[in-house]
Amino acid sequence: MSRYGQGGEVTGPSRRSAVRGALLVAGGTLLAGAVDLGTARGVLAAAQPTIHTRGAWNARAPRSAVDVFNRRPDHIVVHHTATANSTNYTQSQAFALSRSIQNYHMDTQGWKDIGQQLTISRGGHIVEGRSQSLPTMRNRTFNLGTHVSGHNDHTVGIENEGTYTSATPPTALFNSLAATCAWLCAQWSLDPATAIVGHRDYNATACPGDRLYAMLPQLRREAANRLARLEARLDTLGYSEIPQDHWPTYPEVPEAERAAEFHHGPALGPGDAAG
Repeated sequence: MSRYGQGGEVTGPSRRSAVRGALLVAGGTLLAGAVDLGTARGVLAAAQPTIHTRGAWNARAPRSAVDVFNRRPDHIVVHHTATANSTNYTQSQAFALSRSIQNYHMDTQGWKDIGQQLTISRGGHIVEGRSQSLPTMRNRTFNLGTHVSGHNDHTVGIENEGTYTSATPPTALFNSLAATCAWLCAQWSLDPATAIVGHRDYNATACPGDRLYAMLPQLRREAANRLARLEARLDTLGYSEIPQDHWPTYPEVPEAERAAEFHHGPALGPGDAAG
């Protein structure tokens, strides 16, 4: 049975091995001198694209401590922010977006913090979201987010600025998303062909929009290609097995979903921890 439903079949590296890291940053530029790092930890550190920390965008402190688990997530969930497709591609816009989302999640939704672990702006700027996201990613552990109902305890959420029901994401955003997914798959021993999914694959929502959702097979291939480029140079690691109850269920996309800024479908379910 296909893991992808409408997402399509994808080719990628063998499930028997995964590259421990990739040395590419957003946009496909090879990091100078990175090949001689010597250790898997160093390779993984070099593979990380530039991610702006919470301090950079003046994030508010969470209302309470964020749950951190000494284990890895098994899926990366792609979202869109359901906001305007801004032509302001600056870093300051990326930071302002993160502050706006955090205010909405904390003040309107009543959550302890911003819900997603990462946000990518239309200019391709990658921004840390929920508290402890970047440290746990670097440590190959996992912090609990609030972004996909019923599945927050085993997934990481990436919000992509814009609304992609009919518009195509900017190249800068897509390239940063691919670089981020490749790095996370390396960190957590995930197969891009099965680990990268859309919000609608779990919940009844249009998120991440028809256009971005249709690009997920391309995203999976690009993430896999970034990993495979260094497979011959690095030790390999078997992909983590994914429990069947963590697989997407592909519910029907609602015909008339509520349209509102920052609303992109269910984020909390009855069995989820408080936001």
